[in-house]
Amino acid sequence: MAWEFELIADGFSLTEGPAWDGSGLVFTDINNSRLMRYDADSGEVAILHPESERTNGLMFDPQGRLYGCSQNRGAIVRFEPDGAVTTIVGEFEGKRLNSPNDLAIDDQGRIWFTDPRYDDLAPPVELDHMSVYRLDPGPDGDWSIDRVTFDATRPNGILVPPDQSELYVAQSDSTGDAKRELRAYPIRENGVLGRPRVVHNFFPYRGIDGMCFDTAGHIVATTGNRAGGPGPMITVFEQSGRILETHPLPVDSPTNCTFGGPDLSTLYVTTIGGHLLRAETDRRGLLHYPPA
Repeated sequence: MAWEFELIADGFSLTEGPAWDGSGLVFTDINNSRLMRYDADSGEVAILHPESERTNGLMFDPQGRLYGCSQNRGAIVRFEPDGAVTTIVGEFEGKRLNSPNDLAIDDQGRIWFTDPRYDDLAPPVELDHMSVYRLDPGPDGDWSIDRVTFDATRPNGILVPPDQSELYVAQSDSTGDAKRELRAYPIRENGVLGRPRVVHNFFPYRGIDGMCFDTAGHIVATTGNRAGGPGPMITVFEQSGRILETHPLPVDSPTNCTFGGPDLSTLYVTTIGGHLLRAETDRRGLLHYPPA
C-alpha cells in the first residue's frame, strides 16, 4: 500500500515531538517555544503550552502524563495539566545537560533520553560529551540519572522495543566522517547497556531523526533529505535492519513521526521546515498511551 501524505498544517518554525493524546496530536514548534495541538476532528491547531523553552521530543507515559525534552532548560520536564512545568532532571554530575533531544519510556517507567547539541541557541555547553541517559523513578517522586553510552557523538531518536531487550538509538552526526547509524544496545538486567550492533548504516547521507514502533515490532522512521541519497521519506525497518518499505515525502527533512487516529493507523510526520503531515497506512502504532 502506497502512503499518500497530506499537509495538514504548516507555518511553524521547526516541528517535532508528535504525540497522540487520544483525539488529537500534540507537537512542538521548537524555535517559537510552544507546544501545539492538532484536533483531528475539527482540523484546528491551538497553542497547548506557550512557554516550552524550545522543547523537542515528547512522550506520554501509560498514565497519560506528558514528558518532554526542554533544550533551553537543559532538562527533562513534565507538562502538568494545570500548565505548570516540573523539572525531572536538569544536570549530570553537577553540570547542565546539553540539549535533551528525544526520549523513550520503558515498561518499568524508566525514561531513556538522548542529549546531543545541534545549535548554539541554548545556554553554553558544560559537558564534554553527548550521551544517552537512563532516569529511574524513586519512591518519593525523585529520579536518579545514569549515563549509559560512551560511544555516541550526536545521539538523536530513541526507542525501547516491545520485548524491552534492546535500546535503539539513532547516531545522527553530520559532521565530517562521523557515523550515521541506527544502533541497538542490549539492555542488561541492571539497566546497563551492552555493546551495540549496527542495525543500519546511512553514511554518507542523512540518517534517522525520529522513529516509532508499529504493533508488529517494526521501526517506522523519518529518514533522509534532498541533499543526496534516496531523499526524504518514511522508512520501515525490521529490527534486524532489513528495509521493508520506503514512502517518499512531499517535503524535505522529516524530523519525527507517530501513529494516531481511532485505530492508530494514521501516521503523523513533523519536519525541519515546520510542517505537519499525515497519511493513512496499513499499519497500527504501538503506543503507551492512550490504552489500546
